[in-house]
Amino acid sequence: MVERISTLVVGAGQAGIAASANLSRYAIDHLVLERDRIAESWRSRRWDSLVANGPAWHDCFPGMKFPQTGPEGFPPKDEVADALNNFAANHKAPIRTGVEVHTANRIDGRSGFLVKTSKGTIEAQNIICATGAFQRPILPKIIPESPNIMQLHSANYKNPDQINEGAVLVIGAGSSGGQIADELQRAGRKVFLCVGPHDRPPRSYRDRDYCWWLGVLGLWDLAAKTPGTEHVTISVSGAQGGKTVDFRKFAHDGMVLLGRASGYKNGKLIISNDLKKNITEGDTNYLELLTKADTYIEKFGINLPEEPKAHILLNDPECITTPILELDMEKEGIRSVIWATGYEQDFSWINLPSAFDTNGAPFHQRGVSPEPGLYFLGLPWQSRRGSTFIWGVWHDAAHIADQLEIQRNYQDYRPVNL
Repeated sequence: MVERISTLVVGAGQAGIAASANLSRYAIDHLVLERDRIAESWRSRRWDSLVANGPAWHDCFPGMKFPQTGPEGFPPKDEVADALNNFAANHKAPIRTGVEVHTANRIDGRSGFLVKTSKGTIEAQNIICATGAFQRPILPKIIPESPNIMQLHSANYKNPDQINEGAVLVIGAGSSGGQIADELQRAGRKVFLCVGPHDRPPRSYRDRDYCWWLGVLGLWDLAAKTPGTEHVTISVSGAQGGKTVDFRKFAHDGMVLLGRASGYKNGKLIISNDLKKNITEGDTNYLELLTKADTYIEKFGINLPEEPKAHILLNDPECITTPILELDMEKEGIRSVIWATGYEQDFSWINLPSAFDTNGAPFHQRGVSPEPGLYFLGLPWQSRRGSTFIWGVWHDAAHIADQLEIQRNYQDYRPVNL
């Protein structure tokens, strides 16, 4: 027996929950399918000590509550998952868990899709793919497999006790890599950290969180990355109550900074000579935001405390002035490698080749596919810089719900005989 629904939402993470709430605004008949539990990624695909990278007052849906942390704090991952679950329950989201979607095909000769799942077949007029940005971990094949070295992706890292004794190499210095490297160093491990191109905003400046600054300066609403910065990550953290990520301080505390890992030869990891450049460009990003904030305060006469020390950078440690270009992993006692190298998207279950480019990325305009009835939600830079944040995906979900309602009105139109 085939079940029929107007709109099928695939995924019950933050994107799917936002989609459901906004579809309900228009009373659009829909169903949300989730192969695991609601907000599963927050529960089981993050390390134990992770907290949200934005303060609770900012990174939330309208009316979402974090009773343990409060609005100014950075809620731990399980509280985020609980908040999402409670939000879905309060909005009576029609979520069906434990159901995996296998394939989606367009129905020949008429509108709609035939979706095969682990619990049967569903016919849907529309599909919102809300599986998010973090689907398939990228694990580069640079370092050969060896019984002496544990290699794992940051998606599988839980805590320092999980990994081998000895030194640790963390590859990737975005928010995940930077926080994991810091945690390992605090646990007494010798840590080597590969640092690529990155943005490095202040955690807070002049009594305002960086999320607030990006908001009032209009920087959350940037529609696309500047050409040439597509691989620039952001290094920010809410850990330890929220502190600015400072790679120089990491190094002065004993961490060894490296450039990007570019190869492996004769037991040595080959390191690109780009560490100084990456650190300097991260500093430029940091200082530019301070300057923009100062200008904003002066222009609008806002009474916020000055913070001159924020403009002073630490001296370059030796690992920056004399960079390591070949890392002898055995000599340094490195027995664990953590790849904080991001994720690939996986839409292989959607059998619509014309909806995707040669790399498997979807064609879309603010989440609206050129394939009628197909929508995407939770993509990086889907409509703006903030699209992958909880608050950002809410705005994208509202836009998609608007588009579905517009299409429904067109479909309901019947000519009036004059």
